[in-house]
Amino acid sequence: MRLRLCWTAALLGALVLNGAAFADVTVSQSNDPSVSIDGRMSSLLGLEKSALDRVAPTRLAALADGVAMPQVKVVAKPAAAEVKPEKAVVAKPSKTAVKSSPALISYDPAYLAALPVASGDAEWQCLATAVYHEARGESLKGQFAVAEVVLNRTDNPAYPRSICGVVRQSGNGGCQFSFTCDGKSDAVHDRGAWETAGKIARLMMDGAPRGLTNGALYFHTVGVRPDWSHRFDRTAAIGAHLFYRH
Repeated sequence: MRLRLCWTAALLGALVLNGAAFADVTVSQSNDPSVSIDGRMSSLLGLEKSALDRVAPTRLAALADGVAMPQVKVVAKPAAAEVKPEKAVVAKPSKTAVKSSPALISYDPAYLAALPVASGDAEWQCLATAVYHEARGESLKGQFAVAEVVLNRTDNPAYPRSICGVVRQSGNGGCQFSFTCDGKSDAVHDRGAWETAGKIARLMMDGAPRGLTNGALYFHTVGVRPDWSHRFDRTAAIGAHLFYRH
């Protein structure tokens, strides 16, 4: 009995010693837990610091204070505004604009009678006088045709540039328009014929078309045959007058 107790005690003692030795070996193989934990913490802190370095300072300050960062409001770009076409602007005619040709010219006596009594400057006076003395007995077309010849000459470099210069032109002992050098009075005795001549002169000077004589520069009555008439081309025959040009 005593021997069994001794063996039991010896066995327990061996077990206690072996447990202590095993405990030493286990602790030794853990490589000093205090050092390992510090090392791991240092590694983790290093990674955290590296990550935090990439965070904006304002964000870090907000996180430290427990304040939420303000949300960035994304504002959508406004749609392109509809562009409405501008109203057309009609330019006012210039005060110095050249008078345009009348839209319609009628050789009807009623048309001319409805026009107001005409007036004008010295150029108008010269043209009206030429129409009155050279063609007052002619139809309206015949009177307009004489006015055309006078104005056609003012556009030709071979003749004076003014109406009065053309009407009063003379040379080689004669004159271009016979009434200016026939020795007769140029006084107006037919007031109605004068008003008609004045209206014709006004219309022609204001730009009425010259479509009767086809650019004629000369005319004569059918009762005479001047020698120059053989050298020019006849362009029209209106009433008692024949018209020519180069």
